[in-house]
Amino acid sequence: MSTQQETNQQATPILGDVEPKAQEMLLNMGPQHPSTHGVLRLVLTLQGETIVDCTPVIGYLHRGMEKIFEKRTYMQGIRYTDNSDYLSMILCEIAYVGAVEQVMGLEIPRRAQYIRLLVGELQRIASHLVAVGTYLLDLGASTPIIWAFTSRESILELFEALAGSRFTVNYNRVGGVLHDFPRGWLKQCEAYLDKLEETLDNLDKLIVDNEIFRARTQGVGYVDQAQAIAYGLTGPMARGSGVNWDLRVHNPYMAYREVPVQIQVRQEGDCFARNMVRMQEMQESLRLCRVAIDKMPPGPISARVPIAVRPQRGETYFAIENSRGEYGFYMISDGSEYPWRAKMRAPSFVNLQILPEMIRGHNMSDAVAIIGSIDIVLGCVDR
Repeated sequence: MSTQQETNQQATPILGDVEPKAQEMLLNMGPQHPSTHGVLRLVLTLQGETIVDCTPVIGYLHRGMEKIFEKRTYMQGIRYTDNSDYLSMILCEIAYVGAVEQVMGLEIPRRAQYIRLLVGELQRIASHLVAVGTYLLDLGASTPIIWAFTSRESILELFEALAGSRFTVNYNRVGGVLHDFPRGWLKQCEAYLDKLEETLDNLDKLIVDNEIFRARTQGVGYVDQAQAIAYGLTGPMARGSGVNWDLRVHNPYMAYREVPVQIQVRQEGDCFARNMVRMQEMQESLRLCRVAIDKMPPGPISARVPIAVRPQRGETYFAIENSRGEYGFYMISDGSEYPWRAKMRAPSFVNLQILPEMIRGHNMSDAVAIIGSIDIVLGCVDR
């Protein structure tokens, strides 16, 4: 072999870490792919149209958020949580401030607890609307995403009226929340919930009985209950496989100790079940929002907390039920204004690890349906 031939052979690009076997092909799906939900790269090994292996490649969005928390004061760190799971910003804030409050031994006022419950469930609805709308768009339907985003827009308008920002809201504070409700805000919220109920009913009729959607999702991406537990799956990923687990019920925090939650569980374990869990959870969150408004207690919205928060030495782990599962912070305090250690438990990161098991053996045409059913947020995966 000539020197030029050797050079050309060495320069041949290999798409994966391992050279494919005979009659196999390596295919890069992403990171610039509209259906990988961000900057996720999948190295797929194909035999014809069948996926025989999958290697997720992450890290394209890594920003070192945990180290950033350690270089910011406890109050400054709150706004960075909005950038992790950027579709569940308020829920991420609640997990962070809850960890700080727990290491301080601080119990926040009841009104602040109910406010957090209300805005947190609104955030869950907004996140699930994006999940359902984009999932149907991945599968070729355009009407659901228009309905879903139109409804979500009203939630963002409520957030803007409440805290001045539509997206990265930065509303929670150690000890409570930033502002009480503006005049007329609760009435606007009630009016929105009435409209949302109609929207969810229409989405249900449009999606659930659609034979094309059922054909693309039923029996696809199966995960049994034992697998879900073994992989540490949480949220709709686990509940879609029959795992009856929800931190709002099994480890209730704040106002959830007073407001019972009905866990939404499906037994099928496929893409259809996971989407149905999210649809059902929006109905349940709607009910919880109405309960929170009816039971909203009077009183202060925040405990008395110094501007320079210095928790006593100690460590804690505080987790909440995020839109995608267990989202928590392990935090170590050395008595200063800065966390000595702040470790984030991100549900999207944990849930993503089962993708190779879900996708193996399916046709290439099923890949998008399986990826979308996990409902990952890459800011939460890479952090």
